[in-house]
Amino acid sequence: MTQETHQKILLIEDDTELALLTQVYLQKNNFTVVIEADGANAVERICNEQADCVLLDIMLPNKDGFAICKEVRMLNQHDTDNGYSGPILILTARDEDIDQLLGLELGADDYIAKPVQPRLLLARIHALLRRVNQTADTNNRLQKTLSFGNLVIESASRHVLLNNQLIDMSTAEFDLLYLLAQNAGTVLSRDDILLHLRGIGYDGTDRSIDLRVSRLRKKLQDESINETQRIKTVRGRGYLFALFSEGQTAL
Repeated sequence: MTQETHQKILLIEDDTELALLTQVYLQKNNFTVVIEADGANAVERICNEQADCVLLDIMLPNKDGFAICKEVRMLNQHDTDNGYSGPILILTARDEDIDQLLGLELGADDYIAKPVQPRLLLARIHALLRRVNQTADTNNRLQKTLSFGNLVIESASRHVLLNNQLIDMSTAEFDLLYLLAQNAGTVLSRDDILLHLRGIGYDGTDRSIDLRVSRLRKKLQDESINETQRIKTVRGRGYLFALFSEGQTAL
């Protein structure tokens, strides 16, 4: 029988009892789990371990999870060979919109409030890993470059170019932009987007997609509400990546 290769989870958590309970639960569900308790060591551990997914607590000694997430994402912008571009799931004891949105703003891919329900945590991890794997499989199969005038989206390299300038994108931002661009001219509801990207439906309150659209608009210089806006809000329906007269080409 072929030995199963377990995916690796890096858990950054200073609550020893919770960390060990989480480690045991995830290992029973076929993950390899390594633990880091000190925020001061977290960035180095994330980059060195290159885990399939990082579970990052916010309240840590010496450096909080927000600062760690921001530093990791900034490091990856400048050193893709030694940085970390994989999914980061934030664990927060403060179930407030501002904390959750700040985590997404700084480059996290998802968040979950403590106390963590083990089955929900497992489902969120699987959803993140499915999204990463599906994106990689799609990119390998299609190897497409989408071109919209001065905007070029390269699926294979996951690069976005605007006026021939490379635009920094987090994993979650690129996935959302590519999904919208692949469906250019079609309105996608928040439910459609969340089901595709996170494997969960829209609960009526989740603002993560709205936040990422706002960030994409800033990066694409697309903030003005006018007829040339690329990502349009269709009131009561969702979001539309607009096609203009210069047209779309797929190479």
